[in-house]
Amino acid sequence: MRILALSDVVADREYQPGARPDPPISLVLSCGDLPYEYLDYVATRLGAPLYGVHGNHDMPPERSDDPETRVWWNGIDLHARIRNIEGVLVAGLAGSPRYSDGPYQFSESDLRWAVLRMIPTLVFNKLRRGRWLDVLVTHAPPRGIHDHPDRAHRGFETLRWFLWVFRPRYHLHGHCHVYDGRTVTRTRFHDTVVLNAYGARELDLDAG
Repeated sequence: MRILALSDVVADREYQPGARPDPPISLVLSCGDLPYEYLDYVATRLGAPLYGVHGNHDMPPERSDDPETRVWWNGIDLHARIRNIEGVLVAGLAGSPRYSDGPYQFSESDLRWAVLRMIPTLVFNKLRRGRWLDVLVTHAPPRGIHDHPDRAHRGFETLRWFLWVFRPRYHLHGHCHVYDGRTVTRTRFHDTVVLNAYGARELDLDAG
């Protein structure tokens, strides 16, 4: 399975019509802060299913001019949910640490409650499939991995704990913009490879 992860800025190469990549993209995952129209366009052009989480700058779907946006987003929203997508177990957690009154900003306690909602399914996965999770999709990074010292861009300690306990193969995040090619965007933490998906990033993953 080839995964295309998107986050924070519209990636020009994904917006242009033309030949599909080879091998083709099997799944599009959004790490947040992207226009709904862009996400729908990319997934439609690639002919791939789309799932994602909200970023701290996202507009709530109920405020969209299109009343169908809310229904559409509810069908692809990964926040505090786990989905089995062609044998790949994918979960998501939205938003950033709270620094104002934005709709997708959370405290550590908020994020812990969201994780608690997923634990029954995580346990089921471990018992049934021998692993908790394959891919975690978030907007913010874990504390101390790819994050920044300012209040708005620090990582979540809860995400660091999640990786330590549930050991997904990959953790895809956004939120921390990359302007320098020397910036570290790939880090191994225990059994998990943490990837900053700023812009667009492709990932090959064996299902099952």
